[in-house]
Amino acid sequence: MAHVDKLVKDLLSSDAMKEYNRARVYLDENYKSQENFTALGSFYFLHESLKNVYQYDFKAKKYRKVTGKEIYSDTLESTPMLEKEKFPQEFFPESKSSRKGFIRTRWCITDCAFDLVNIHLFHDASNLIAWESSPSSYSGIRQKALSYVLNSITDHRFEKIPYFVFGDFNFRLDLKSVVETLCAKTTMQTVHATDSNTVDKLIFRESENDRKVVLQIEKKLFDYFNQEVFRDNNGTALLEFDKELSVFKDRLYELDITFPPSYPYSEDSSQGKQYMNTRCPAWCDRILMSHSAKELLLKSENDERIVIYDSVGPNICMGDHKPVFLSFRIAAGAGKANAHVHKCCIVQ
Repeated sequence: MAHVDKLVKDLLSSDAMKEYNRARVYLDENYKSQENFTALGSFYFLHESLKNVYQYDFKAKKYRKVTGKEIYSDTLESTPMLEKEKFPQEFFPESKSSRKGFIRTRWCITDCAFDLVNIHLFHDASNLIAWESSPSSYSGIRQKALSYVLNSITDHRFEKIPYFVFGDFNFRLDLKSVVETLCAKTTMQTVHATDSNTVDKLIFRESENDRKVVLQIEKKLFDYFNQEVFRDNNGTALLEFDKELSVFKDRLYELDITFPPSYPYSEDSSQGKQYMNTRCPAWCDRILMSHSAKELLLKSENDERIVIYDSVGPNICMGDHKPVFLSFRIAAGAGKANAHVHKCCIVQ
């Protein structure tokens, strides 16, 4: 992990970052601790124009002024400036090596306090299982984990303040409904494993047109014949199947999504817009906020786009996830400060 720390130090000292005179970097690199390891990383860069920035000390229960650039790694459990937790194993028992969890930090900028929570929820282990029911069993697991986080960051231990939750939520489209819509005029063939009676593959064919194969589904295969469905108009037609956040509508708010599904993109550097055929494309990467945090965002002035919610590198290979970002201004007291919350690319 030493090379990662060097890369971070090089980044902090680069010309591109010279206007960011304060930084806090938290890297969970303690992979030897299976009980606590999340592999999460949170980077916070503070522009020189921001004055009087404070970070909360969860142990001392008070804010400390942020100065200089600091990197924390290895054992984050001993760092009082954050809360980090790995989800209990019983949340996702079929994955014994799960690294899912969250990191929470608390900030105060120009008298405006808020929490920033970096989160990584559980994925769909099998397309075949995800397809079986609506909503899928995996959706229920993510719901349980997200509820756990929200309850943790709003409990009685600390003052309740606005919060932003961002990262790889692994939210998926309701796969059964998607397949029923995309393959409404097809017939389904079920292929069983040769050594058992378990379903190994689903093949959807057109009733006519020489029984052309429209879709094939396996545990880690979702091969639909026309990827343009997921890219056309940024996949807007599929948003009706993006239902996992609806359970939290009383606790969480999200700006309108105007970018294509953020996962799973090809990792071929020459295929920046191409999806892999491993999973049904979905908006896994999100930036959500409490309703009180929504009130912190300044409204548009003179039709200027002050609040922007979009993805990064739409035509460039960024890994299997496209990072998303939320850019906004904070209305705090009598002054106004620029602030940006960026989601890093989390590779599963």
